[in-house]
Amino acid sequence: MPSSLARVATDAAPRYAKQFASHFGRKIPVEETPDGGHRLTFQNTDVVLEPLDDHLLIRVTAPDAAALTAIRDVVASHLERFGRRRELSVVWDEPAQD
Repeated sequence: MPSSLARVATDAAPRYAKQFASHFGRKIPVEETPDGGHRLTFQNTDVVLEPLDDHLLIRVTAPDAAALTAIRDVVASHLERFGRRRELSVVWDEPAQD
């Protein structure tokens, strides 16, 4: 399954992770992880948000390349909209095939 990572520079990573999880939690399954992050399940696609001191680490895993591209676009557009005032920017690494 293809996967991808993004590191979003911010000093408010826990807030953005919680806001993203709350926003989608009305529509899809969301669980809190032991490290204070969140796992969201979009059909067969997983999004894990891990808040760290100086950035938000995002891991996505999808069943195929098309689904990976779609979920990366959804995650980036929502987070960038939530962080518009702070000019939040989501930049993905190259997808990895597992």
